Amino acid sequence: MESVFSGSQIAFIGDFVPRQCGIATFTHHLCTAVQEACPDAQCIVGAVNDHQHSYVYPPQVRFEFHERDLDSYRRAADFLNINNIDVLCLQHEFGIYGGAAGSHILALLRDAKMPVITTLHTVLQEPDHAQRQVMLELIERSQRLVVMAEKGVDILREVYHVPDQQIELIPHGIPDIPFIDPNFHKDQFGVLGRTVLLTFGLLSPAKGIEYVIDALPEIRKTHPEIIYIVLGATHPNLLASEGENYRLQLERRAEALGVKEHVIFYNRYVNNQELNEFISAADIYLTTYLNEEQITSGTLAYCFGAGKAVVSTPYWHAQELLAEGNGTLVPFRDSEAITTAVLGLLDDDVKLQSMRKRAYLLGREMIWPTVAERYMETFKKARSSRIKEPRKAFGDLTLDQKPYQLPPFKLDHLFRMTDSTGMFQHGIYTVPNFHEGYCTDDNARALLLTILLDEIGQTGRSKEIEHAASSYLAFLFHAFKQGSGRFRNFMSFDRKWLEEAGSEDSHARAVWALGATLWRSQNKGHRKLSNQLFDQALPAIEGFTSPRAWAFGLIGIHEYFRRFEGDLEVSRIREVLTEKLLVLWRGTNAPDWPWLEDMVCYDNMRITHALILSGCWMPNQEALEAGLSGLRWLIELQTAPQGHFRPIGSNGFLRRGQSRAAQFDQQPLEACAMISASLEAFRVTKDPFFSQAAQLAFEWFLGRNDLDQPLYDPITGGCHDALHQDRINENQGAESCLSFYLSLAEMRLSQNPIQLHKSL
Repeated sequence: MESVFSGSQIAFIGDFVPRQCGIATFTHHLCTAVQEACPDAQCIVGAVNDHQHSYVYPPQVRFEFHERDLDSYRRAADFLNINNIDVLCLQHEFGIYGGAAGSHILALLRDAKMPVITTLHTVLQEPDHAQRQVMLELIERSQRLVVMAEKGVDILREVYHVPDQQIELIPHGIPDIPFIDPNFHKDQFGVLGRTVLLTFGLLSPAKGIEYVIDALPEIRKTHPEIIYIVLGATHPNLLASEGENYRLQLERRAEALGVKEHVIFYNRYVNNQELNEFISAADIYLTTYLNEEQITSGTLAYCFGAGKAVVSTPYWHAQELLAEGNGTLVPFRDSEAITTAVLGLLDDDVKLQSMRKRAYLLGREMIWPTVAERYMETFKKARSSRIKEPRKAFGDLTLDQKPYQLPPFKLDHLFRMTDSTGMFQHGIYTVPNFHEGYCTDDNARALLLTILLDEIGQTGRSKEIEHAASSYLAFLFHAFKQGSGRFRNFMSFDRKWLEEAGSEDSHARAVWALGATLWRSQNKGHRKLSNQLFDQALPAIEGFTSPRAWAFGLIGIHEYFRRFEGDLEVSRIREVLTEKLLVLWRGTNAPDWPWLEDMVCYDNMRITHALILSGCWMPNQEALEAGLSGLRWLIELQTAPQGHFRPIGSNGFLRRGQSRAAQFDQQPLEACAMISASLEAFRVTKDPFFSQAAQLAFEWFLGRNDLDQPLYDPITGGCHDALHQDRINENQGAESCLSFYLSLAEMRLSQNPIQLHKSL
């Protein structure tokens, strides 16, 4: 194999040590093993980070990128291309990459020019829609897919229809630990003379450790020397969200059961040598995952290959590895079964030692040198199956092939316009206008923006964004009147509400933002409060008369359904609102006027956006056709003879029967609505007419408009309020700035599209 890869460069993408993650450890071991198997090759690593600051990586990490920074994925692809990497080995797990269902990694794969071998650490039998779409494109862009269990092969064939020649079954690698008496290492841990049960790995409730603790009182009755070691730090994500609550619950449980002296928690992430010594000291390894759909377990592979007797719940990997008496399987969440299984081994030393020896011998096929050879063979197949192309890293990146170049986010004006109450409604030039106070409309838009910024990965100002999101959501919570079920809209600078109930549009915009927060936010508290407000505020929209309010509500409902699709009451309201729009459509639609009102006024494209969403998700063919035909007409209506976007002006709008639309005053919210609707239409139809419409609408902000003047101000980061007949409105208020920021966010997300709509 060395002759094939001599002088080659092999890149590994995934988590990497010192990050505390099972995949980080796997990537490190695989990279090291491949390098040792082929010393004449150069193995490098691209590490994905999970926080703002970099880890102190070892030398083989040549570049790093942030999980939620979409642009960094493309820069990573550029690095791979310009360095002429020969093979890319991707470690895939939905949770380690940013975007919906980890979709950001697709941006890297789309631009990468070398063969891709993807190791699937999770293969879902019942993926949600976003996960399925990511998986399908991942399959399309990978020359080979590596799974670690036969169950993974079956799922790839049956669920994703992957051909056999694209699938490789390679077991999880393990260190080559000698088969020794467990007593050899027990003294260094202070457990000499004790019977050691071991569980290791990052601590989380999914491990089911409480069921082992519940089994200890019965085990102790006949084996008072028993000791249960729980080795591993609390999972970083759990630690960030809940602290050490789970570990403390386990400790209190052990104390309440009277087995406190039989449990040891080692709350730290150990290095490889320490881990091997802990494993060697164990008599029985327990792995009691609560979820059957665990297709790979590195901890199980390590202990099995080290010759440990294993008691496990029957998750997929365990079912295969421990079949035919190679271990003992117990039902999920069954402490009595754990007791019986452990005692069955401790009371039968012949059975225990036979199980250990059988596991050790089978494990020799899993040691890292053997696994590395299997990967090298897979790399060779991938290279030979890939059609050879000239390796010009950047020569083929012409303007029509590169992603549309977007300006960077400059959020100074957003924070300038925000205080602890929320976002100010208007600006005098670039200065917040205190006199006009605040409104629900803009705080809803601002909340939606923070969610998109978090999804894109604006890591440089993440703390400020999180703080601002709390202010915007708190404003909506304060704006909502429990008794009436309605949001108030306008608040003065001295925090006094100026009305008992706001407009229907402002109420529905708030519902939209809450639905989006509920689906997209990483903040559990924000999601819970948004869910509460969404449930209380949604019913009012059913009684509204504004078509735009119905549309805003529908968009919010579809955001909500990305997380809670089975909600029957929300589904009923969706049907009602969709039908209300269609009733209007049937009443006015004509070949020369494919619209649902006798006037084209403001935020028109939001209505088409809502119809397209309902058409796809319900599904409802009439709604889809109405949305697409209405949007196409609005695009043509709002395209100037010179080819640029010319939104319907608010100075007069357009009435049916008039020869042309009012040309001024052109509002940023119209460009924003056009971008959202057009991008959704493109996702559904793949018709470039719609993607071009979105691009033209965005360029309106940058100066491709009737006055050839940019509304976006790159110095302040704000956006001017309107395009008048003879000038730009120099004020930079909330609505205009948020319209630009939201447009930029959607354009960025569209460059890494995954199809979240439902197919008809």
